[in-house]
Amino acid sequence: MTRELEPIEPKKAVELYLAQKQEDASERTVQAHRYRLNKFLEWCDLEGITNLNELSGRSLYEYRLWRKDDGNLNTVSLRTQLCTLRTFMRFCESVDAVDPELHDEILLPTLDTNEDARTEMLDPERAQEIREHLEQFEYASRNHLIFEVFWSTSARLGAVQSLDVDDVDVDSQSLAFRHRPTDGTTLKNRDSGERIIALSDETTQVISDFIDHTRPDVVDNHARRPLVATDNGRMSQSNIRALTYSMTRPCQYGDNCRCAEKHNYSYASRCEWSRSPHTLRRGSLTHLLKNDIPKEIVGDRADVSTEVLDKHYDQMTQEEKMEQRRGYLNNI
Repeated sequence: MTRELEPIEPKKAVELYLAQKQEDASERTVQAHRYRLNKFLEWCDLEGITNLNELSGRSLYEYRLWRKDDGNLNTVSLRTQLCTLRTFMRFCESVDAVDPELHDEILLPTLDTNEDARTEMLDPERAQEIREHLEQFEYASRNHLIFEVFWSTSARLGAVQSLDVDDVDVDSQSLAFRHRPTDGTTLKNRDSGERIIALSDETTQVISDFIDHTRPDVVDNHARRPLVATDNGRMSQSNIRALTYSMTRPCQYGDNCRCAEKHNYSYASRCEWSRSPHTLRRGSLTHLLKNDIPKEIVGDRADVSTEVLDKHYDQMTQEEKMEQRRGYLNNI
C-alpha cells in the first residue's frame, strides 16, 4: 500500500531533522548541518516552495546548480553540501514528507583520488620560527599559550577552547581533555575523545607561567576556570581562530610580509601565508609521523584513527615515506 505524503513546510521539516540529529551527533555536526540546510531553505524561499511534497528529482538538481553558483563551491564543498541534503531527504522520506527514494535522485559529484584530503598545513620550520619568536618577545602571553598548546598537543580547536586550568597537572606534566556538554564545552567524539596527554618540560613551563602571571582571574558562565581566557571569561572559538591567523603571518614573527596587500588583524585570514588552527593540527601530526612516532600513539594522543591519519594528516612525500621505511628495514 502506497503511503500518502503529509504536507510540511521546509522550515518545519528542517527543525524536526535537526532535533533528531541532536540525539546521535555532536553539537558541532548539528551546527554544520543547520548551516548547510539554511541554504536549502533560502532556495525554497526563492522558488516559492512552501510544501516539501512538491520536491522532485529535477527540482533538487536545480538546487544543486543554484548552490554551486551561489557559493562558488569547488567539487569537495559541493559534495559535502549534497551529502547533507541526501541525509535530510532520507529523514523526510521517513516522515512522509517527500516521495520514497527521492534521496537517490541527488547525484553526488565524483572526486578525484585524494581530492577530499586537504593538504594545507603549517610547516614545522615555520612553527619553530613562531615558537622562538613567542618565546623571546611574547613569553607566557595568551598568544604563546595558544600556539604552544595547538602545536604540542595536535588538538582540535574545540578541544583547546574547552580546557580549564584544572585540566593542567604541572606535577605530572599532563593535560586532560574532557567532554563536558552540560557545562558548556564538548569534544568532537564526545566521551570517546577524552584523554590525558603528556607534555614536554618546555610546554608545561609555558602553561604554568601563563596561569601564574598572565591569565585573567575569571570564571565562565558555568563557574569553571577556562585556560584560554579573556577578561570576560572563556575565549570563543572564533577569537582563538582569529588570533591563530594573526600570529602565523610572517610579518608577525619577524619575517618580511609576503602579501601583495597588507592585512590588519581583522583580515589576517586573507593573508595567503596565515594559517588556521586546523592547519596547525595537520602540521603537528605530520611532524610527529615524520619523526617516526607510531601512528597508533599519534592517533590516541590526537583522537584520530589511523585511517584518517593516512588520508588527511600524513603529508609526507613518497620519498620521505621511503626513507622512513628504510630506517626500519636497514638492519633486517
